[in-house]
Amino acid sequence: MGRGRLRVYLGAAPGVGKTYAMLCEGRRRLERGTDVVVGYVETHGRPRTAALLDGLEIVPRRTLTHRGAGFTELDAQAVIDRAPAVALIDELAHTNVPGSRDAKRWQDVERILDAGIDVITTVNIQHLESVNDVVEEITGVAQRETLPDEVVRRADQVELVDMAPEALRRRMAHGNVYAPEKVDAALSNYFRVGNLTALRELALLWLADKVDDQLDRYRADHGIARTWEARERVVVALTGGPEGDTLIRRAARIADRTKGTDLLAVHVTRGDGLAGAGPALLARQRDLVEGLGGTYHQVVGDDVPRALLEFASAVNATQLVMGVSRRSRLSRALLPGVGVTTTALSGPIDVHMVTHEQAHRSLRRPKDGGPNLPLRRRLAGYALAVLGLPLLTFALTELRGSFSLPSQIMFFLAAVVAVALAGGLWPALLAAVAGSLLLNFYFTPPLHTLTIAQHENLIALAVFLLVAAAVSGVVDTAARRSRDAARFGADAEVLSTLAGNVLRGEHELDVLLGRLRETFGLDSVTLLERTGDPPRWQVAATAGGRPCTAPEEGDTEIPVGDDLALALRGRPLPAGDRRVLEAFAAQAAAALRRRRLEAEAGRARPLEAVDRMRTALLSAVSHDLRTPLSSAKAAVESLRNTEIDWTGEERAELADTAGESLDRLDRLVANLLDMSRLQAGVLGMAARPLALDEVVPRALDEIGAAAEHVRVAIPGDLPEAEADPALLERVLVNLISNALRYHPPGPPVLITAGSLRDRVELRIADRGPGIPAADRDRVFQPFQRLDDRDNHAGVGLGLALARGLTEAMGGELIPEDTPGGGLTMIVVLPVREKGTP
Repeated sequence: MGRGRLRVYLGAAPGVGKTYAMLCEGRRRLERGTDVVVGYVETHGRPRTAALLDGLEIVPRRTLTHRGAGFTELDAQAVIDRAPAVALIDELAHTNVPGSRDAKRWQDVERILDAGIDVITTVNIQHLESVNDVVEEITGVAQRETLPDEVVRRADQVELVDMAPEALRRRMAHGNVYAPEKVDAALSNYFRVGNLTALRELALLWLADKVDDQLDRYRADHGIARTWEARERVVVALTGGPEGDTLIRRAARIADRTKGTDLLAVHVTRGDGLAGAGPALLARQRDLVEGLGGTYHQVVGDDVPRALLEFASAVNATQLVMGVSRRSRLSRALLPGVGVTTTALSGPIDVHMVTHEQAHRSLRRPKDGGPNLPLRRRLAGYALAVLGLPLLTFALTELRGSFSLPSQIMFFLAAVVAVALAGGLWPALLAAVAGSLLLNFYFTPPLHTLTIAQHENLIALAVFLLVAAAVSGVVDTAARRSRDAARFGADAEVLSTLAGNVLRGEHELDVLLGRLRETFGLDSVTLLERTGDPPRWQVAATAGGRPCTAPEEGDTEIPVGDDLALALRGRPLPAGDRRVLEAFAAQAAAALRRRRLEAEAGRARPLEAVDRMRTALLSAVSHDLRTPLSSAKAAVESLRNTEIDWTGEERAELADTAGESLDRLDRLVANLLDMSRLQAGVLGMAARPLALDEVVPRALDEIGAAAEHVRVAIPGDLPEAEADPALLERVLVNLISNALRYHPPGPPVLITAGSLRDRVELRIADRGPGIPAADRDRVFQPFQRLDDRDNHAGVGLGLALARGLTEAMGGELIPEDTPGGGLTMIVVLPVREKGTP
């Protein structure tokens, strides 16, 4: 039996209709005779969704007990044992109750698929791991239930269930998504139009990438190499020259003509590593591409046209933008060049040849100006040519009868090779010309003249001269290559060190400039920035001795864009080191930008926190103020209604309702005022010796009738704590109210106390669901609750205020697990030392 097929209904937000679409598909298949069962469906109380379950077989769920509470989960084994053709399973990203065989529902689904059963399921975009942080950034709500993207990417079918934000908000306002009491808070928080629009775009983009993957796999499986113009993609080829900015902007304009067109920039690096573009220019052009919404890529290839076209075909590009050749007309006449070759081989890809200011200007590699061999070796070569050739001539003249002319030519050729090895090209050429003249004068008949009688001797001398010149050129080229390889090897070592420093996190600008100064043995390295009106140079960062105040003050100047320059003082550096210097300069510019962005982020963080708190306050208080006000207003208006003859009991009940609502409103306003005082640092406090058995009863009295479910066990010999009575009472009211809210019916909330050395501990233990260790810090943040969807539970100030007031009194508030399940809040207060006034 093969593996089952997975179909996923993907939505941008809750309420768009994923479960409804899944059930409709299940009913369609059932009507066609397919064996369909419901493994798990959550209707959320929506009647139209629940109505679709009629007539569908439902596999019973498993019941699990966790911390004294019962939960139902998908019974994957029961579905496998039932062996239907199709199983409908809702909420793929759901986290199973502890004690289940698998931690996540998608793992249950994998087991069902392995059993050969097709599965139809649902998931929201915010539950995908790759976009989880983006969703939190947009909505301000962290999604704890996530699943790997690969689970959905492997699905045989992914269908988007889409709905316009306005339509979804209308559904919510009509009560088709959440219960009426939750609608106002949802619409003003998670379900704002901006949030829904951003989530919808995320879902569409993710699904578009999934479709691209499917298309790539289809083309690869069917051996389709030609471009399919399903989506416009513009590739711009960069050489690393100054014309790159022009090409990028031109390619961006081409991409902008069609909505949704991708822009990609590619640079081909030759495989020998001995030639390449300036890192500073490429870094700047990369920033430009990314700033225009494109992506930057780098590939390796000795055949540039083929490397470009292979990359373009791999990304299914439709257009390729290249610059007009910088080569001269003569060079282009002799060799076609990259542009012409690429155009000839491009096939269905349109190639745009863009003219620019650098056209027909060769971008030459920087040279250090010196010859390939040091002076000492060149002098040795000239000396060997001047002294060695006459000595060789004298020796061969003495042995004239022992060697023929070909042998004498070979001796002279060996001498030329020796001169080439010793001194390089020019001494070897001198030796070759001098050797040919000496051979002609002393050894070619007629002797002692420059006349050659036989044609064979003329050919022999000509071949000797050509071979000698060729050998000299080969030796000189080998010396140049050896020197280039050594220089580029040193450059690679320096760049590798730089890259290693970046990977190790050494992004500081001062550290980077210091390493540059140490590497090249300079007196000072200064990064200059041109700012102001009129523009003038200012020192952005420096390392070493006296900094340069302008680029021209340095012995070496490396420009980085239009407004940055690196000035090096100490000694002039050869042009061969320029590529490494440009890499350092590009990294220095990036470090400067990073430093400023971090500074801006640091300045924005407090404002962001204030804005986030203000938003949370307004959204939460808009509901929590309205509820008690509405209840009190309704009760008072009922009492004022003279048309109804209320009984005494009914009037008392209405008065109690109004009183309770106003008390709740009073506590909410008091909490808000205390939190604002805490954050402003103006909370008044009068600490004194205090017995806990005096404060706890007052807190229970304030809680009211609910305090009947609290049991207090405080020892009578407990030492007095150092605390403010009013503030401690507020702390206890908030903590006990929170415990009662989550405590299950049955055993009471337990309050105990004890002392340890110089502190008193008051423990408030409940048997509720508890708080995971990872979330214990978050519940103490203002306007945060773990059950963010439950907006009837208050604005989330209780625990935050309790911790703030406790710490203001010099104490601590520590959450712990209650043995056997639940949460224990420990209020730790200092003990008043004996004799202290």
